Amino acid sequence: MPRFSVIVPAYKVQAYLSECLDSVLSQSYPDLELIAVDDCSPDACGAIIDEYAARDARVRPVHLTENRGLGGARNAGMEQARGDYLLFLDSDDTLTPDALRTIADRVKESGEPDVLVYDYARTFWTGRAERNKVAAQLTEDGPAPFRLEDRPGLLRVLMVAWNKAYRREFVEENGFAFPPGYYEDTPWTYPVLMAAGSIATLDRVCVHYRQRRQGNILSTTSRKHFDIFEQYDRVFAFIEERTELDRWRPVLFRRMIDHLSTVFTKRDRLPKGTRAEFLRKARAHYRRYQAKGTQVPPPLSAPLERGYPHRTRLRHALVHYGLHRTYRALQLAMSARRRTLKAGVQFARGLRSALLQLHYRVQLRLPLRADRAVFAAYWNRGHGCNPGALEAAFRSHAPHIRTAWIARPEHQHAIPPGPRRLRPGTLAYWTALARSKYLVNNVNFDRRLRKRPGQVFVQTQHGTPLKHMGLDLQEHPAAAAGMDFEELLRGVAAWDYVLSANRHTTLTWERVYPGGYTTLEYGYPRNDVFQQATSADVTRIRASLGVPEGTVALLYAPTHRDYRRTQRPALDLDRIVRRLGPRFVILARAHYWHGGPLGSGGRVIDVSDHPSVESLCLASDALITDYSSIMFDYANLDRPIVVHTEDWDAYHAARGTYFDLRSSPPGAVAGTEDELIDIFATGHWHGSRSAELRAAFRERFCRYDDGRAAERVVRHVVLGETAGLPKVVPLDERHPVPSAASGLAHSPLATVPQPSGHLPVTESR
Repeated sequence: MPRFSVIVPAYKVQAYLSECLDSVLSQSYPDLELIAVDDCSPDACGAIIDEYAARDARVRPVHLTENRGLGGARNAGMEQARGDYLLFLDSDDTLTPDALRTIADRVKESGEPDVLVYDYARTFWTGRAERNKVAAQLTEDGPAPFRLEDRPGLLRVLMVAWNKAYRREFVEENGFAFPPGYYEDTPWTYPVLMAAGSIATLDRVCVHYRQRRQGNILSTTSRKHFDIFEQYDRVFAFIEERTELDRWRPVLFRRMIDHLSTVFTKRDRLPKGTRAEFLRKARAHYRRYQAKGTQVPPPLSAPLERGYPHRTRLRHALVHYGLHRTYRALQLAMSARRRTLKAGVQFARGLRSALLQLHYRVQLRLPLRADRAVFAAYWNRGHGCNPGALEAAFRSHAPHIRTAWIARPEHQHAIPPGPRRLRPGTLAYWTALARSKYLVNNVNFDRRLRKRPGQVFVQTQHGTPLKHMGLDLQEHPAAAAGMDFEELLRGVAAWDYVLSANRHTTLTWERVYPGGYTTLEYGYPRNDVFQQATSADVTRIRASLGVPEGTVALLYAPTHRDYRRTQRPALDLDRIVRRLGPRFVILARAHYWHGGPLGSGGRVIDVSDHPSVESLCLASDALITDYSSIMFDYANLDRPIVVHTEDWDAYHAARGTYFDLRSSPPGAVAGTEDELIDIFATGHWHGSRSAELRAAFRERFCRYDDGRAAERVVRHVVLGETAGLPKVVPLDERHPVPSAASGLAHSPLATVPQPSGHLPVTESR
């Protein structure tokens, strides 16, 4: 018995059928049967199905002797199905790569639910893809499985049969089947979701929903669109048969009115002369199924209620009152009003932008202020990284320089006392960019910046590169995400100084960001704190994070995956801490592009919103990461690092890397989650082999991070001291602050008791 029965009905789709069938048979999860139903198609669909059946035993052809329509063809496929789960796929759509494997994994981890709802994306003939607009309803956060009353927002997801997997026994026990006619998904999907004892969601695009230019049934003009009334009769009849579902009547009533009004307002669906008839039937359904307590739509002049926008109010009024001509007049008036408001907003924005740019040009003609410096980091996200450390160093070593920090409104609170606070797009912002002598950032400033003679741009960068950067991304268009390389080089042309922490970084930057700047191989200022912090600082930070005394704190900091649409953590952190026991806690830090949370609480502490990555490093006893540049910074602490490389091949193919991390790691390497658990459970994470690897890694990448990088930069750039700068302290003479559990090698915290028969992994990994 196969895991999945994928049912594909086919009728007059010979141009698309092969692509559809290939998308199923090429899945990385092969435990399936493909039931292809030829719905008495007059074209070559039947022959194509037979050709596939001859080549692949998993294809089960079904040839109907008369056309039954989409619902009837699906029913015929269900009669032949033997799989644990039923999936429906329309013959002009396709499954995405690895969709079935992901569905199988989610079904297993969510306890074999009756229904699994997954996501889709509309694909257009131009090649453009557009994800479902209410994908947030498919989040996997929270308990699973659940019932519909726990997540009623699922009813906002497109009510179709092909974005779900159904447990076959559940379908058979309830006698679910598709009715004839158009909109056959409606009396299938609503009852299925309401009756399901367990539901789970999968936040992944598993189906590409083809938007055909011609031939889409629901885009054709026909009286068969009147079938929608009979379909909703079936939905409400299902509720009447099951009194426990009566609570869903108000919700279904509103969904019905939305659906009926949508059919009516689509100009290409109803034949000429039938619109008034359709509206009369819609009005009758409104009165028949209006739930007790459901209010008649208020007048359009009434105050706007939350969750009841003008458009919805107008549509409900249309169906309730049957005001065809009035509706058209109001629709035209509202459309004109929207266009007027939109034009007004655009004009106001354009005028404001023009005035700001005029102000900027005026400021560019005024004298440069030699005692001013303006800082920003990470696209104005807040205070931190190398610019943050340099801003503090400016105030310490060049106190005559007045500093200002640019941050968006939501990040203003993170700016410490000292610098002046600036918001992007304000008069003060443009004044600072025009007249400050020193410009410091770890990315580029506003593309409208015009660097003037006498200004000094210090590009600090924000990490040692493992993944491909700059011009090297031309080889990886998916990772580049439409990057304008000419604009990139125009930004590089403004740089005067670029910071580097090691020779590898220097050589990489000068190749991928070619320009006339000077490289300052002084170390990264953000890492100075690792040599300057004290044990009291470590204790204070751990207490503020809620790390229990006597525990080993593991900092988990994964990087962004360019090849993934969603950034789900690769590790099950709750499972890891359960396996390691109460001696370990995990500080979970999501990448700044997508945020947390990465755990469910308890001994997994979400620190994604913590303003200082450096503080998190100080608080931890070891680092778990994958391909994040944090490993190069963390190595300065000379604390254990464990690298999880389960998807290395995919990451390397999608983004490109400058060296094979697996052969030159900063510590132990885990290929799987179980291997990672073993590394910590057996104590290999801080063993002698891990220390050897870390020492070689530090020698290569941490040579200049001795705690005085920021001072060297300020003395060189601001004070003009090119000779007599603080000499770099050799690695063997540095004494970074130890971790709170620095005596691990001789501590019971070092290992976790193993069950009998356990075979530990070797340190050679």
